[in-house]
Amino acid sequence: MDKLKLWQATLAQLQLSVSRAEYSLWFTKTEIKNISKEADRQTVQISCQNQYIADKLAKNYSGQIKEILDSLTKEANSLTFNVSKPIIKNTNQGPLFSFDAHKEKINLISQSLNKARINPECTFENFAVASTNEMAYAAATAVSNQPGKAYNPLFLYGGVGVGKTHLMQAIGITLLHREPQTSILYCTGEEFTNEIIEAIRGKTTGYFKRKFRNVNLLLIDDIQFIAGRATVQEEFFHTFNAIKQMGGQIVMTSDRLPEQIDGLEDRLRSRFEGGLTIDIQEPNFELRTAILLIKAKQMGEDLPMEVAKLIATHVASTRKLEGVLVRVISEKGLRKKQLDTDLVLSILKKTDIQNGQKPRSLATPDKIIKIVSDFYQLKSADLKGTRRVKHIVLPRQISIYILRSDLKLPYQEIGRIFGGKDHTTIMHSEAKIKTMLLSNEKIKQELQQIRKNLF
Repeated sequence: MDKLKLWQATLAQLQLSVSRAEYSLWFTKTEIKNISKEADRQTVQISCQNQYIADKLAKNYSGQIKEILDSLTKEANSLTFNVSKPIIKNTNQGPLFSFDAHKEKINLISQSLNKARINPECTFENFAVASTNEMAYAAATAVSNQPGKAYNPLFLYGGVGVGKTHLMQAIGITLLHREPQTSILYCTGEEFTNEIIEAIRGKTTGYFKRKFRNVNLLLIDDIQFIAGRATVQEEFFHTFNAIKQMGGQIVMTSDRLPEQIDGLEDRLRSRFEGGLTIDIQEPNFELRTAILLIKAKQMGEDLPMEVAKLIATHVASTRKLEGVLVRVISEKGLRKKQLDTDLVLSILKKTDIQNGQKPRSLATPDKIIKIVSDFYQLKSADLKGTRRVKHIVLPRQISIYILRSDLKLPYQEIGRIFGGKDHTTIMHSEAKIKTMLLSNEKIKQELQQIRKNLF
């Protein structure tokens, strides 16, 4: 296995066990620089973007990385982390990365992104928009067009992996492409807390204040972490005021509303609520599918729509979504297999085993329709067709019910599978079977047997 494929396989497994924010911050700009072997030990040299990342990986993730590498290589590995020159990517994903510019400006933008600790791939162009996040997307683009004026502060809240950090960093990327000299600072609430503690301990509060208060754009991830810490909240209060007085923009993310953050001082809560507060909901099926297609394109892969839909059906967590995709693409290359639904199903089952879970019973819409049609001695085409005779309508409704209850497919998608039926027809079919299951023992038994055959 060559260095590139080995590291891709390692990263694929790491993405399943670390948060999206951790992965983006520490692993996206890493690579295996060299592999050498002496006696019974193999040394893997891992190249990082800067010394800060190298130290972080060595301290917090070396054991996890070594365990994965040992498993993949069947060798006892020792790891070293060093610094490489900044990697400048031209992703060609949209106007932010495809406009004609002097090389000097491109280098300056890259340096500014590195300094601000912003992932260059977190652009607005790479953000999939749907009903669950369109308001947050609109607000973020408005802030990027008029920083310090439109929605200041901007407060985004939602669960893990819904795109809060992506939108926040996209604002920074837009500003840097417009003016590379823009002063931007990104950090988490935990890092802000740690820095103020170290500044107090080391008597360097003057440097801390200059660092955080003299910026055009302050991006704070997981701001809820500062709650309950009086000194930290005091410093953030003054930092917040100083940036706003200078006309700077503040963007914050949290897992909950300001009013729901226990231990948050009232004066901070009122300032957080003084701008625009928007929630980002969990991505629906359509959005998860779009995210997969965008990520695959970034990786240079042409992901079949059916494969994207299958992954989106069985993986609800956005954090795991990208990890599964990376693993699918890695195993396709390593095992020289076709990128199809069979490969995806095998990887999803393998992921369950590695996580200590019982392998899930995975099914595709076509498999469900085939099992139901076989049970009622029909053809799949009969269920997907338009004939409304009784011996076909009931099996069709049962198929629809299973697609909704077991695969959680949206009504529109099920309607497409059944020849473009209206979503109200799909809703009626689902409701009909739900009602029958309350009193019809025969239907209950048939559904149990179908599920037994299926799973």
